[in-house]
Amino acid sequence: MRAEMNETSATSSVSKGCFVFKSSKKRKRHEGAGGYFGESGSESFRICQELWETVQKNTEVIQDELNKKVLDSLVEFIRKHSFGSSSAEWRLRSSEIPTAALMLGVNVTDHGMTFRSLCNLLQDSLTPFVVSVHAKECSAHDSFKKSSSQIVQNNGSAQSLPVVVIFRDFEAFNPQVLQDFILICSRYIQELPFVLIFGIATSPSAVQQRLPHSVSSLLCIKVFQSLSCTQHLASVFEKLILDPQFPFKLSSRVLQVLVGIFLYHDFSVQNFVKGLQLSMLEHFSSQPLSVLCCQKHQAMLHVKTLSQQNVERVRHLPSFMRYVESSEETCQNLLKNLHKYHKNYYPALKCLHSLTSSLPKFPLGKQIRELHVSCNEKNIWEMKEYESAMQLLRILAKDELIGALERCAEILQSPCTKKMQKVMQQVQDFITRLQNLENVSSEDPSGDGVNTSKMELQRKTDLFQLQKANGVAETLLEKETRRTKKLSQFELLRSQVMDFIDGFVREYLTPAHLQPLSEVCYYSSSGTLRQRLNVTPRTSIQTALTHPFYYLQNEVLKTDSGTISSVAPDICIAYKLHLECGRLINLYDWLEAFATVLSATEDKGGNSEEPGQVDSMTHARFIQAVSELEFLGFIKSTKQKTDHVSRLTWGGC
Repeated sequence: MRAEMNETSATSSVSKGCFVFKSSKKRKRHEGAGGYFGESGSESFRICQELWETVQKNTEVIQDELNKKVLDSLVEFIRKHSFGSSSAEWRLRSSEIPTAALMLGVNVTDHGMTFRSLCNLLQDSLTPFVVSVHAKECSAHDSFKKSSSQIVQNNGSAQSLPVVVIFRDFEAFNPQVLQDFILICSRYIQELPFVLIFGIATSPSAVQQRLPHSVSSLLCIKVFQSLSCTQHLASVFEKLILDPQFPFKLSSRVLQVLVGIFLYHDFSVQNFVKGLQLSMLEHFSSQPLSVLCCQKHQAMLHVKTLSQQNVERVRHLPSFMRYVESSEETCQNLLKNLHKYHKNYYPALKCLHSLTSSLPKFPLGKQIRELHVSCNEKNIWEMKEYESAMQLLRILAKDELIGALERCAEILQSPCTKKMQKVMQQVQDFITRLQNLENVSSEDPSGDGVNTSKMELQRKTDLFQLQKANGVAETLLEKETRRTKKLSQFELLRSQVMDFIDGFVREYLTPAHLQPLSEVCYYSSSGTLRQRLNVTPRTSIQTALTHPFYYLQNEVLKTDSGTISSVAPDICIAYKLHLECGRLINLYDWLEAFATVLSATEDKGGNSEEPGQVDSMTHARFIQAVSELEFLGFIKSTKQKTDHVSRLTWGGC
């Protein structure tokens, strides 16, 4: 009480003022960014930063590799249509402006990196006169006309070099601005070699939709198609997610969240990579043992420096429960086994995908990411889809089986473990034995001949024809199971191959969560990631207005469901009151209810106003709360009744 009196006397003043008090409690300061990463913060932050830079570097390299072909084609197109070209076609059409329609897809957030690479390539190899413009920068006619006139004046002395103008988001430009700019350029095309590049997200017909024929006839348009975003994602997935040298891993549920956002929201590979980086940041900041999520030799050194508290954390890991003692030697051996598991898992996954990706109806998925998620969820050999895939593989013809095994051998040729090298030798042995077989139709050691169904089975089977012809695959499987005669050499060898593949899958494609210490490298908090990336603004706003304690963390704001606290923010009180109304809300009744709630605390002190009267301060607070609700889109004014507003949202109770 004395402290409150001292504070009141210290702030008493004749005039209004602002008083600043130094807090008696000293805030805990973090030493750099590593302070947010727990006990071994500096080391965890360093590892996270290295992996972050690796992801960024590899993403840029993949982007450059995928765009190299289309960018080189664009440079060749511009070089061909510049002054001094010997093309007869171009001399006949010299009055037209050469225009490249670059089809980039709807993943607009990925276009920026592509255009930066294009500008750098053009400036380094062809011309320094490259202009890249956005629609938001050229909304006014005067500014765009002025910039085009400056281009003409500044480049009048270098007539031999082309002037490239890139429209990054062509569909977003004002059509009239585009028409005026193209007409201006057409007047100077004989003096300056203008080249236009349209960045189009939808289809080439967007040019005809935005420009009339009188303007589009001034353009000599050639379409350039970039790779699809799904191919881009497959490359990123293979170089980052399926790389055994990249220590950070994602669980199946987290992968499903990231791929789901990619497929159903934006098709953006850049956002997928940002989600990967966010998962990495969450993992290293929330998992104290993430200091072991690094290269093998570094992890062995970090095990030796683990504190007693981290050793206890290792002992309490779910995947480590079956090990009684968590000694330094045990942890090192388990980490070595985890790294060996990854080196064996990814080649085995790619082999299984190469075998099943061409089967009819794709029982195990068309993309390798689908197979990877299935293998991480549970034992894949227990799934019905796996049994269906194996049944289809057991009816492959000789040439198709040899081709499938050759693809597996090619995958296993990359630097692998000793176990994978033994697998490759067995695969090559099977290929040699299959190639040495004579024609199946001439082999009949019993002398009884081969029945017609057996001859049909040995002919080359086009699996895509099986997909088109309903029931053909099922018929072949029935004939295979019903046959009781002696099998040929090819059938016996094919059965051995399938048994080998089945054992290969069961040995190397076990789920990752069954591996000891998998929690060190795998991030599995899919709910947190979904909350961070797949946000719902309306739900968050309604939660803040209905339960302000959720965000403000003030104990006074805790209320039971269905009640309205008089100490809540004004907008929260007004929002809860409007939930009790129908489609039209009477403003006077709303104000009366608002004043009644606010007067609840005043009644306790005995200073309540007379009933039916609202003071000016309460009136002003109500008007401000209603204006804020209108700005957020919960209500709007209506012409039906002047003293009413219309409610716009429902189901927020």
